[in-house]
Amino acid sequence: MDRLTSMEVFVRVVEKGSFAAVADEWGLSTTMVANHVRALEQQLGAQLLERTTRRHHLTEIGAAYLERCRDVLSSVQAADQVAEALRAEPQGTLRVTAPVTWGAHRLMPVVGEYMATYPAVQVELTLNDRVVDLHDEGIDVAFRSGPLHDDALVARPLAPSRMFVVASPGYLQVHGVPNEPDDLQAHACLGFTAWGRDHHWRFTKGDQYVDLPVRGPLTCNNGQALLTAALCGVGVVVQADVLLSPSIASGGLVRLLPDWELPVRHLHIVRRRETRPTAKLRTFVDFALQRLG
Repeated sequence: MDRLTSMEVFVRVVEKGSFAAVADEWGLSTTMVANHVRALEQQLGAQLLERTTRRHHLTEIGAAYLERCRDVLSSVQAADQVAEALRAEPQGTLRVTAPVTWGAHRLMPVVGEYMATYPAVQVELTLNDRVVDLHDEGIDVAFRSGPLHDDALVARPLAPSRMFVVASPGYLQVHGVPNEPDDLQAHACLGFTAWGRDHHWRFTKGDQYVDLPVRGPLTCNNGQALLTAALCGVGVVVQADVLLSPSIASGGLVRLLPDWELPVRHLHIVRRRETRPTAKLRTFVDFALQRLG
């Protein structure tokens, strides 16, 4: 038998004064009520109630045990209330992870807006281009770029990121402007190590397809650093629109091969499977989907 339930039954028997009254209150048989009390006595190896034909009296051990049962049940009730409050009202710390560039430029404004809407929630945001294990690292929600491989997670799609190929005006003045993807083989193409050391740039235009191995003097694991390298004229870069668009608009970078498309980077928001997610998790996922979906 469940020990907490048996404790509750025992306390109610003392308060009601009879097994029958508790049986009526709980919808149990009198025998089952007696079994709960007997189960406690067997576990303790001591008698809790002295039974007579009319009443039940607490033994000395029973009186002491009664007070401890009330303390335990009160603590359980308080714990339940705390858990319910966390589920009902967004509060506490929410641990979030996202890719570095996308997280800094696109997610961060959404996080700030969410925190202004739900001030009782503190967000711990970790930006990392590696795939983080939500279970092992205690992450509540993650934003993932690229294909998903973990069926144990609940995933919702977000608006994908478009990819652009760019270079600075100064670089193009020295090395020339490529007119076709194959022309890039004669240029310094800067690699992004998060995509693998042997990654390719894949261009499409209608039914035409060009797969270009990235070969160049520099690889880096940070998109912001690659942006800086491109602005300084180090070479040609492929990165997401969210990172490159401001520099393209200001003239610091030139978008190359505008008639050709690069594959979009698919994005998802993922969380662990839980039957009842907390209010902070539920509201954050909904908020992100509204702003980024």
